[in-house]
Amino acid sequence: MKSRPFFAARIEDHITNLLSRMLSRRGWDQAIVGYTGFGTPEQVRVLARVVLKPPKELGIVQAAYDFLHRRGWRNFIAAPLGNAQAWIILNGAPVLVQADRSGYIDVRVKNPGLAPGWHTIEVRSADGSSGGVEVQIIDSEETFGIVSDIDDTILSTWLPRPFLAAWNSFFLTEQARQAVPGIARFYQGMLADHPGAPVIYVSTGAWNTYPMVSRFLARHGIPKGAMLLTDWGPTNTGWFRKGPDHKRTCLRELARDLPNIRWVLVGDDGQHDPELYAEFATLQPRHVRARAIRQLTPGEHVLAHAMPFDQREPERWSPDTAPEVRAPDGDGLADKLRTII
Repeated sequence: MKSRPFFAARIEDHITNLLSRMLSRRGWDQAIVGYTGFGTPEQVRVLARVVLKPPKELGIVQAAYDFLHRRGWRNFIAAPLGNAQAWIILNGAPVLVQADRSGYIDVRVKNPGLAPGWHTIEVRSADGSSGGVEVQIIDSEETFGIVSDIDDTILSTWLPRPFLAAWNSFFLTEQARQAVPGIARFYQGMLADHPGAPVIYVSTGAWNTYPMVSRFLARHGIPKGAMLLTDWGPTNTGWFRKGPDHKRTCLRELARDLPNIRWVLVGDDGQHDPELYAEFATLQPRHVRARAIRQLTPGEHVLAHAMPFDQREPERWSPDTAPEVRAPDGDGLADKLRTII
């Protein structure tokens, strides 16, 4: 017997359906929001969302949409179309897919012959609206890749964790964020030695921060790459998704989707990254090249943990796991990894 979804999820679905019907009657248009994906010569992972947004003829509403969108307010002015149908256009042939209950599309489709490199794939909604989805096709011979956290790893937050997600989503633009010193040089240096290698950003941040993070990467010269973020709100089993479980699942799927790559796992010591990366390195040793952990300052630790800086010795490398290095910035991590990778 199939169990019913968590009651909060049922309430959210009911409200979403009512809102979608109301906005459709008021002339709001379907739209495709594309997220950066990745693939191999065999398959492509396409990430997108089907939403409703105000029509362009509603000038003041559209202007408000454009302005607030830059601050992450998309969920307040664009209603998701739960379980909507859409078509992924590959070499002119449509592939029918269905979004989840929050309008998200996360599917793997057969590669129609896209060569290694960057491509834009068209995704089309039921009413004919379309959007482009960038994907990086990774050569089957590639063996190097970077998995990176976002908050406190590539950008400095300086916010207590309970307020971080709301502040990121509702108020900040990319101009208000500071890059971790040296992190762009660190990633650029690794990719200079391994052109064509992927960078995958795995974070517990919400999908509605995607536009801000994308602009932040471009603004600070940090390499672009696929992002694996999370959906806010209730799930089928509880009030919220668990961040460690999300990252654990993403790492496991990357090992499956890109089996030839040995990853450099980059995170920070503010939350769970050291433990999660050590766990993955133990369970999947042939998929991990090294672990690089940014050390937060004592002040950042207080904000991350609501407790003083942890003075315990960092984990040391042992022969049966990938080596781990720690430093306070990207330049320090690069120096320590230079002799390892």
